[in-house]
Amino acid sequence: MKHFKKASALLLAAAMACLPLTGCSSGESVRIIRIGHNQSTNHPTHIALTAFQDYINEQLGDKYRVEVFPSELLGSQTDMVQLTQTGAIDFCVASNAILETFSKNYEIFNLPYLFASTEAYHHVMDDESITGPIFNSTQKAGFTAVTWLDAGTRNFYTVDKPINSPADLRGLKIRVQQSPTNVEMMRLLGGSATPMGFGDVYTALQSKIIDGAENNEMALTDNGHGDVCKYYSYDMHQMVPDILIGNLAFMESLSEEERAIFEEGFDLINSVQREEWEKAVAAAKERAETEQHVQFNYPDLEPFKEACMPLHTSVLEGNPALQSTYDAIQAYNAQYPQTE
Repeated sequence: MKHFKKASALLLAAAMACLPLTGCSSGESVRIIRIGHNQSTNHPTHIALTAFQDYINEQLGDKYRVEVFPSELLGSQTDMVQLTQTGAIDFCVASNAILETFSKNYEIFNLPYLFASTEAYHHVMDDESITGPIFNSTQKAGFTAVTWLDAGTRNFYTVDKPINSPADLRGLKIRVQQSPTNVEMMRLLGGSATPMGFGDVYTALQSKIIDGAENNEMALTDNGHGDVCKYYSYDMHQMVPDILIGNLAFMESLSEEERAIFEEGFDLINSVQREEWEKAVAAAKERAETEQHVQFNYPDLEPFKEACMPLHTSVLEGNPALQSTYDAIQAYNAQYPQTE
């Protein structure tokens, strides 16, 4: 079934790539804008993209019609990034881990314990002097980032036992995103990294191919992982944004007036998604506790931080161009330290 779903998604995507990009509306040609993502229709990301869809259709409906495709209907995130590169689709939501393979500038956001607090994280991501060079660094690959999406705090969740210290990860196979930084993070913490696509995680947990995973609270409820994993530990090892990317050729085809409206739409995506995220996380945690009977644990963070700090050094030594970005983030960390 898994292979059938993937093959069907790829065939659909290929077929869509062959379809004309225009439709008919009142006798006039309308450019169809396709956006793909891997979340369900009740996820904050989909709600935000739907708000963008309505906004663009209202403002520029005589020329453009936005269509949003959720739940990997256009393929996996990797597939969708490739489709966005070629212009078969116009936008997609990509994980930072995937973007790291196109530009080493994205490597900075995968560092564990990079941000001291959620406030520092949000201020950094809203600072265009920090994010702008990173977002534009994939233009040679045919796409550019247009806004960021809050993906919360990544934490470990496991099937059989809680993670209260790095020692509890020893011998466990933990799914991580497909990123060299994340694999090295797991090595430093003592676990065994198992990179795989997000769509494969539930089956891998259920069949005990892996012992756990790491993600935000929404993965427990929206993706059903809490039906299998009964322990969620707030080690808070990462705050990694998701990124909405757009095909560069399409973005550059917009007139100045159109681009201004699209930029307003991207700001709308960001604000709606962040507002919906806070509500969704609170609801997910309550549901996980009451319906899925997930136990939430709050371990001492210092042993985890201490184990991961060598990764900061090695990444900066391997990619010295990140140092100025890293220093700017540390300035925000000093201004917005963790208060809890």
